[in-house]
Amino acid sequence: MSDSITNDRQRAVEPLQPDKSIGELFGELTADLGHLFRQEVQLAKTEAREEMQRVGQALGMLAAAAISALLALTLISFAAAWWLDKAMDRGLAFALVAVFWIIVGAVLASVGKKRLAAAKPLPQTVDTLKEDMRWAKAQTS
Repeated sequence: MSDSITNDRQRAVEPLQPDKSIGELFGELTADLGHLFRQEVQLAKTEAREEMQRVGQALGMLAAAAISALLALTLISFAAAWWLDKAMDRGLAFALVAVFWIIVGAVLASVGKKRLAAAKPLPQTVDTLKEDMRWAKAQTS
């Protein structure tokens, strides 16, 4: 058992590639880092392309829904204003409906801005880049 421990300790302090010079090892490290960087760029491109396809499809559906909602809201707003017209001046009734939609729009814009600020693009690429930085530091130390 002690022979096994002694052998493990000797292997731990022996260089992994004793026949190579520091220059060759550094050259290999540089080549590996370059290869790793190219892979990360390719991953980022692929991830971004896939995400943009999903976003494009979702935006198309949201645009169609927005047009439908706009038409419905226009008709509902006219109906509400004409209904209010029975209780007050026509101009005031339409102004009240307009103010209501201005408030709704402001609230929606505020919530949308907060959610957009919280978005985190390319999470996998960011994680692998951090992992690569730790690996590169470990290789050079």
